[in-house]
Amino acid sequence: MGSDDLFKKRKLERRRKKRIIAPDRFLIVCEGEKTEPNYFKSFKEMINQKKKHSVDIEIKGEGANTISLVKAAIQLKEQANPDYSQVWCVFDKDSFTNEQFNEACQMAEQNDIFLAYSNESFELWYVLHFEYSQSALTRYQYVEKLKSYLGDYKKNQKNIYELLNEHGNQKMAFSYAEKLCENVKCESYARKNPSTTVHRLVAELQRFI
Repeated sequence: MGSDDLFKKRKLERRRKKRIIAPDRFLIVCEGEKTEPNYFKSFKEMINQKKKHSVDIEIKGEGANTISLVKAAIQLKEQANPDYSQVWCVFDKDSFTNEQFNEACQMAEQNDIFLAYSNESFELWYVLHFEYSQSALTRYQYVEKLKSYLGDYKKNQKNIYELLNEHGNQKMAFSYAEKLCENVKCESYARKNPSTTVHRLVAELQRFI
């Protein structure tokens, strides 16, 4: 076989591989190294108990800023074989500039990566299990609210999913999160404060529980 034929064969093989998309194979790339991964690992454990061989969930805590996180997710997506059926990025607005946050969100969308962002912090999703609020609070104010509802709250708690479901109301959190998104739908990502789309990733995972 000549070198041209060999080159064409390898090119066809690469194209064929690109078309292989594993059903229900998730990649969840988180900004934090523990807080968000610990929460989503609870879903992975529950799903593994029911559908161990049919749903594949990879959770990575990158500890990177918003734009670097999206770039890392794009790279992991391109290297995947077989492809992921869904790739999600989980990050907060937090102290990043409006330009950084908007650029990260737009970059993700342009590369078919789903967003589970929170503006301003991931704890907003937790607080929505207890109350609806349209006030733009700081990360520290959300933490104080969680302490009042849970008695104690520490970032990186491994049992936070269980605590939220024991003391809060996930169904109510879904409703409140969607209501916040509706309120700010005309704003740029950075100005959507408060809002979160974490519930959309949770809804995708809940399908298997």
